[in-house]
Amino acid sequence: MEFIEKNCSGGLDTLLTENNSVFSLGQRQLLCLARAIIRKTKILVLDEATANIDLETDNFIQEKLKSSFKGCTVLIIAHRLATVIDADRILVMGDGEAKEYDHPFLLLANSPEDTSVCKRGADGELGFFAKMVEATGGETAL
Repeated sequence: MEFIEKNCSGGLDTLLTENNSVFSLGQRQLLCLARAIIRKTKILVLDEATANIDLETDNFIQEKLKSSFKGCTVLIIAHRLATVIDADRILVMGDGEAKEYDHPFLLLANSPEDTSVCKRGADGELGFFAKMVEATGGETAL
């Protein structure tokens, strides 16, 4: 709300256009999220929705997604693991193919033969999602 007051002489009544340069990319993302909340959108697609914002705003958006879109279908395309870790299901893509699909906990679950945080397949290799978590470090990923 503060950025609207600072950047728009007409406040909430300001006409916004596609090429409106008054707002940063991150601010435009927040406006789109607000529009989806107001419209009570039942299906929401987010493509790198938190890529151009700071960590505090990212956390704000994650909380709004959880609280405002319960019972809705939200498809999130993301590179930040924290963006998708609370998802009901994660589809891991690699080389243009679906590599893994399951609940995040199950993608990371320990197997009986493994004492590490991430599950390993029959060949002893980490799954794709587990490799991403391991590469970023557990604390960074979550």
